[in-house]
Amino acid sequence: MYRFPIGVMVDSFRTDFVTAVTKASQLGAEGLQMYCTKGDFAPENMTTAKTAEVLNIVKSRGLKFSAICGDLGHGFGNRAENAENVEKSKRIMELAKMLECDIVTTHIGVVPENKNAERYQIMQEACFELASFADSLNSHFAIETGPETAKTLKMFLDGLGSKGVAVNLDPANLVMVTGDDPVQAVYTLKDYIVHTHAKDGIKLKESNPEFIYRVVHPIPPEYTEGGFFKEVPLGAGTVPFPEYLAALEDIGYEGFLTIERECGDNPARDIKIAVDYLKELTGSDKK
Repeated sequence: MYRFPIGVMVDSFRTDFVTAVTKASQLGAEGLQMYCTKGDFAPENMTTAKTAEVLNIVKSRGLKFSAICGDLGHGFGNRAENAENVEKSKRIMELAKMLECDIVTTHIGVVPENKNAERYQIMQEACFELASFADSLNSHFAIETGPETAKTLKMFLDGLGSKGVAVNLDPANLVMVTGDDPVQAVYTLKDYIVHTHAKDGIKLKESNPEFIYRVVHPIPPEYTEGGFFKEVPLGAGTVPFPEYLAALEDIGYEGFLTIERECGDNPARDIKIAVDYLKELTGSDKK
């Protein structure tokens, strides 16, 4: 099997940046993804000198950025908020280029199945602008999978007429929320996949993605309590990783598998499990 490069989400270590980067290198990762939406790493706080310092920390440990996370937590379904959020997203794409990275990942909200829905049109307007800007930088603004089925997301992307807005395929989100098949999703979205998350999970019961992702209000009380899905260490969930990786290889994907661990009491342990698991599956542990 193709030896996909393995990345790690810096924030998953839940520690300071330098320690997280060092741990990722020690675990055998080749790439990093990190949030650049607020705090020290927000575009407005990243001076030229600080950007150079961050790059030096990463490169000196033999790593590179697989992607930058630009998820502002709002999506693009509210026209009144979109002007500000689109501009912030552009600044994050510019910062990513300064960090020698061509991919910014995000959640855009929940794409309605009906392309005539008002929210669908609002989201497309924002993504048209973001796609054009990404194209101008030779970059990708990559939508993370999960809130809608792969079929609906493909319809949305096809309507943009650009690969500037692309896909960050997260197989766990698909199985946990929509119940979509991540293997089939690879083939459905094959023309758009530029980055992937390596994450696993289990769907516990049916849910409405619009409530899960807080795009429709009021939120029913049961959605504030959770219990609809569970993220688990890689290999312990329902993502069929051997088949999923084979599908990625089949479509010619050669990008990163970036490990994301959003819960659990020992993220460093779970990330090591994930790195070892992926290396075993791809045969890179035999190099």
